[in-house]
Amino acid sequence: MISFKQLPLEAKAAVAAGVVFFSMVLSRSYLAEQLELRTRRWLLRLQMTLFANTLMLVGSLHVWRSTVTMFSRSSAASSFCFMPWKIAVFLFLALAHSSFFTMLFLVAEEPYFFSLAAYTCLGAYIILIFFLFALGSVEQAFKFFAGRGSKASSSGKSSRTALKPVLAVVLTAVLTVIGLLNASQPPAVNSVEIPVHKLPPTMNNLKVVLLSDIHLGPTVGKTKLAMIVRMVKALKPDITVIVGDLTDSQAAIIRPAVEPLGELNSPLGTYFVTGNHEYYTSDVGNWFKLLKSLNIQPLHNENVKIVSPQSADDWFCLAGVDDIEADVLRYSGHGMDLKKALRGCSSEHAIVLLAHQPVAAKWALQERPDINLILSGHTHGGQMFPLTAGAYFLNPFFVGLYKVGLNTFVYVSPGTVYFGIPMRLGSRAEITEIILRSP
Repeated sequence: MISFKQLPLEAKAAVAAGVVFFSMVLSRSYLAEQLELRTRRWLLRLQMTLFANTLMLVGSLHVWRSTVTMFSRSSAASSFCFMPWKIAVFLFLALAHSSFFTMLFLVAEEPYFFSLAAYTCLGAYIILIFFLFALGSVEQAFKFFAGRGSKASSSGKSSRTALKPVLAVVLTAVLTVIGLLNASQPPAVNSVEIPVHKLPPTMNNLKVVLLSDIHLGPTVGKTKLAMIVRMVKALKPDITVIVGDLTDSQAAIIRPAVEPLGELNSPLGTYFVTGNHEYYTSDVGNWFKLLKSLNIQPLHNENVKIVSPQSADDWFCLAGVDDIEADVLRYSGHGMDLKKALRGCSSEHAIVLLAHQPVAAKWALQERPDINLILSGHTHGGQMFPLTAGAYFLNPFFVGLYKVGLNTFVYVSPGTVYFGIPMRLGSRAEITEIILRSP
């Protein structure tokens, strides 16, 4: 039987990741109600940080062997550039690993340069891992189909071996620059017209601005949020809704960065529902207080009547549910409760639901197919290649407008900013201008 000491480093890192994950499960199941909120918050964040880093360690070992160890056995090791390259790879990996720790220690009104650099390296790390794996798979496929009987010179083999990491690094560098430039642009304004069954004629052309996944935290601060608020005000919406993941930090720490939200002045109100990241902060109660002080109404499994400015008899029901992650985290007093959220909302009037995750949208429609429109976010449109595939397959609705049945629509925002990594590849940040049409 193989002992732990005999396992390769990658296997040891995988075992460590499993141990941390198991500790997270135990904490959620048995310690959630016993620990005070502040302790639980730090324990959860520390566990998530350690879990991410132990998983990354498996990939980091592969990167090091592919980009450093491989060349140390060749003539390149004696060149003047090898030592600086070795240092550069080490710093790159160290920054990528440190990115998760910035969530704990480096959050302020504006992002620190270190946080931006660390998360940029994390994005490049993900791309590099993908290309090393993809090119390695192509190489193995080539060997399989070419057959082992064909003889090739040792110099030819070594050149092909060296080509893989070089090509992977070049592709990673190019895509990283493209991703950074794309994410640095202001969000696009996407105007979408949606027919809403039973919407009163007096509310035809009502304008709703949808924001999602702003992720105030290590890499998103006050300046970027102020820009978004200016863009929203220029659209002159009747209603503004924020469908979760506004923040990645505690309210007290990042309060100055949130101040621009107080300038939103939509005549029919500004509304907010929680996303999974609000519950990761373990500070939802303080966030609700802060948002209310900025004249933003949280919809905590509740609804409001949006009354037509032209007639008090014309209205529709705007409801919001807590994010489903609250149940997983056993967050006391929170969790998706559709019956409570739609209490008093009958099928005689149009129903618009705010639910952060597309999975929650699917569950809501299974329980209440009379909902006319659901606004969600969470997927970021994949945010960046190669994460796009995972976001696509893990969500019943990915991005954009979906028609479900005869009279129901679901719109999934690709996100107004980004989470952590200041990059977007294959997606674009968006402020959605939704025009409600009366059929």
